[in-house]
Amino acid sequence: MKEQVVAPRGVRRAASQQKGIVQKPARRDGSARREFTFSPRALFAYVPKAMKIVVAILIVITAIVSYRVAASASMFEVKTIDVTGTSRTSPEEIQTLTRRALSKTGVWRADLTALSSELSRLPGVRSAVVTRVLPDGLRVRITERAPIAVVRTTAGHFVWVDDEGVALGEMKPDDQTPPFFIRGWDEDGSEDARKENAARVQKYLELSRSWSAENLSERVSEVTLIDLRDIRVQLAGNDSQIEVRLGSQDAASHLKIALDELDRYKQGGRGSSITYVAVLAGRVVIGSSSGSKTASADTSSATVDSAPAAEGNQTKVANSSKPSTSERNAVSGDAKEKKRDRKDGSTKDKQAGPAPRLP
Repeated sequence: MKEQVVAPRGVRRAASQQKGIVQKPARRDGSARREFTFSPRALFAYVPKAMKIVVAILIVITAIVSYRVAASASMFEVKTIDVTGTSRTSPEEIQTLTRRALSKTGVWRADLTALSSELSRLPGVRSAVVTRVLPDGLRVRITERAPIAVVRTTAGHFVWVDDEGVALGEMKPDDQTPPFFIRGWDEDGSEDARKENAARVQKYLELSRSWSAENLSERVSEVTLIDLRDIRVQLAGNDSQIEVRLGSQDAASHLKIALDELDRYKQGGRGSSITYVAVLAGRVVIGSSSGSKTASADTSSATVDSAPAAEGNQTKVANSSKPSTSERNAVSGDAKEKKRDRKDGSTKDKQAGPAPRLP
């Protein structure tokens, strides 16, 4: 048999304390002890529903007021404006306009889209991009319109325009002079006028490229584009009194034809009286002034194409398109004047009577 040894009670209590087990005495009434903990959620459950709604509204109002106070604080007032991309437009003008637009809102509540649209309406600005630099700065990136042509207005001013026909300001003395100027600009300011002016600029660029390739731009002072179906050129230098009427088709090649015929005609010493050169369908007409009358003379030089020259005194050109209305009027006016001169001569002969016979 095995012997069982029972340890004393004091020894068993010491052993249980060493193991980390603490035994609490039970309550005499037999109920378990409860610990009290604070819970906002449990407290909120006792609040009436109407009170909950009022508290929620107060929280929202407090948040809005706090946002407005923070947004309008002095720390968000505009202090620095960085403008880039300007060469012809004044940076000071852009900064002044930006400060005026944000004087009440500050940087935080600024409407950047509206500000960009307002800056884009400046004469020399094509587009503007505005970004925030918190807490008190803005960055403005400008894309300017490029001046490509100079327009001579009805008042005699020379104004730069871009490829969309937008006026960019008067030409300055130190600006690089373009090959020639544009006349016939529509200064109405309407949307239709802007579209027509844009078409004039495109025609100018087309003529400038083709004439520069043929080294003809130096002889042109102005191109009149009132009607794109009736393009006219005012020559430069010693030929500044001569107007060349090119029509609407193949204006580039017609100018070369007209200048060649003009130079050939001037070799006879009659260049000072020439007033216009018209390139018509199949011939070149040179008009000259004699006193108060205007006489027209058709050149009789060789043609510029491979076809043989026409009979009589006509010069055939490369394009056989129909002449413009102004050209037909000019030629018909010259023909009427010639007919009137012949009629006046025959009338004078009749009044003088028959010549006396010699005995």
